[in-house]
Amino acid sequence: MTILLMTTAPSEKAPWYLGRKFPPLGLSYVAAALEKAGFQVRMFDNYLLKKPIDEVKQYVKQVNPEIVGITCSSSTYHKCVETASAIKEVLPSCKIVVGGWHPSYVPESMLQHPQIDYVVMGEGERAMVELATYLTKGEGFMVLGAVAGVAYKRGGKILKNTPKFIANLDEIPFPARHLLPMEQYERKMEFLDVEPVDIMSIIRGCPFSCAFCETRKMWGPACRFFSPKRVIDEMKYLKENWGSKGIYFISDNFTIRKKETLELCEMLKKEQLDLQWICDTRVDMLNQELLVKMREAGCKTIWFGVESGVPRILERINKHISLEQVEQTFKLCKKERIKVACSFMLGVPGETLADMETTFQFAKKLNPDLCQFNVFIAYPDSILYEEILQSGKYDKLDDFLLAAKTEDFDYQKVMAIAARFHRDFHRQPKRMIQKLRHEPRTAIRQGFKLIIRK
Repeated sequence: MTILLMTTAPSEKAPWYLGRKFPPLGLSYVAAALEKAGFQVRMFDNYLLKKPIDEVKQYVKQVNPEIVGITCSSSTYHKCVETASAIKEVLPSCKIVVGGWHPSYVPESMLQHPQIDYVVMGEGERAMVELATYLTKGEGFMVLGAVAGVAYKRGGKILKNTPKFIANLDEIPFPARHLLPMEQYERKMEFLDVEPVDIMSIIRGCPFSCAFCETRKMWGPACRFFSPKRVIDEMKYLKENWGSKGIYFISDNFTIRKKETLELCEMLKKEQLDLQWICDTRVDMLNQELLVKMREAGCKTIWFGVESGVPRILERINKHISLEQVEQTFKLCKKERIKVACSFMLGVPGETLADMETTFQFAKKLNPDLCQFNVFIAYPDSILYEEILQSGKYDKLDDFLLAAKTEDFDYQKVMAIAARFHRDFHRQPKRMIQKLRHEPRTAIRQGFKLIIRK
């Protein structure tokens, strides 16, 4: 039998639309697990391809899959339902399974649509293999009620099997990149001097409880890791099969376990893979010893979610870091010649316009190599989402996504503030001089753009 796994995309007019395209890593893990179990798998990344619904229908009819799995976020909810309806039109007997962030948190919102048959909540590799086995071999081989992490309709009711996390991540095969049009992805990253650059995920789970984030409920409160050897093996695979020269480790909390991070760095030095890399982590999970080892192992840039320059707001969002920790960590990174990228969040409930300006001044004081100012958007099942929903003080962006609304600001005003902060931050003369010194061609191009936009 053939299983088709696919993505959809939000409208490019949506404010949360991201122009950069990365391969759908989570879906690729599921595809690899299905292949390992003996299923024939196809992938269709319409987030990348942006094919109209009529062409999607033609493709699905041509492939003729028995099962279609669609990954879905809150921002792609309507596209997901529309795609499921289109598939049922051409293949009425095809089983539609949806998974990803939104179905994991609000499975009822998916199963209310008759064209959607099943929901996978949380990790998809094991659940999708067991569900596909059930659909192909029946109750005599696999009991649906025993498939952890699956929600479905029976007797007019929605039943939800409790998800179960995969303890040993090393049992999951490498993502099925061979099923994707790798040549069409934007395989490059700021602050890496090499191309192509590929993404890897090596950690799942988060012990922190940031009020704006729902990751903990998706992957669990305990961090689970691919072993350092497994990480090295995948890096070798990427280099040998896809020509990778750089890696972006997109997992949160890269350095949360110092022992494993040091072991990985030592193995990278020993293997001499000559790969540059970037990672994400928190400012309270680094020290100079670790930074030295990371730099020696090829780390060029670290990305931090600072979120605010106001202690009261950091406490409000349960970030549990101090401004002093941020400044100290940034200084250590610069001392070790590791570039720093960071992001801030604007429009949090309880924030004021003065708070946002304080955050902007703090960003300038930090002087990171790259800085983003993001508008806070509340996603289902996060702490702030429930608070905003109960308060009734929000701008509704669509059926599920909310933006905080106060006497000081609404969504459109914060959007304008974020745009101004980004423009003014990167127009600082000292930043243009720094960029001209380190990246002359990029600086000249950006300087020209800034001039013609005035």
